[in-house]
Amino acid sequence: MQGEDKGLVMLNGKPLYQHVLAILQPQVAEVCISANRHHQRYQESGCEVFADTFTGFAGPLAGMLAALQRISTDWAVFASCDTPFLSTNLVSQLWQGKNAEAKAAWVRCAERDHPTLALVHRSLAPQLEEYLQRGDRKLMVFLKEVGGSAVNFDNQQAFINLNTPEDLASFQGKR
Repeated sequence: MQGEDKGLVMLNGKPLYQHVLAILQPQVAEVCISANRHHQRYQESGCEVFADTFTGFAGPLAGMLAALQRISTDWAVFASCDTPFLSTNLVSQLWQGKNAEAKAAWVRCAERDHPTLALVHRSLAPQLEEYLQRGDRKLMVFLKEVGGSAVNFDNQQAFINLNTPEDLASFQGKR
């Protein structure tokens, strides 16, 4: 998004993160926001906002680690701010669709994995920290390494990522 904080980019009069927040809040007990800049803007949502605890840019895994280190529940669901059309049953479908023994599950739709949309047990925090300390950064590799499982979803539209100004423009005025 040309250097802009993607979560704060406007779609149909609201920042992208607020679209995701509106879909997730009815599905979970509490929402926290991982952000490494513009904390005050995100705090306007009323959610707890925190930065990565792992130094150096480690991508989505660093935000996941910070969340797993601070949550009080056993499970956390993760969603990226650039998926404003998420399924309203994301959490329940991940929970019901994961392998019984798996400590992680992620969205798969139309043969494509969406690892940033995941359900992860907080007990994986030490393994994730070790993974990052080794210099590894691939989210999908980590989820598979810890025995996670993909959960199939039918609604491809729910997992559209808005990654460019062109993507954003194509959805202005829709939904």
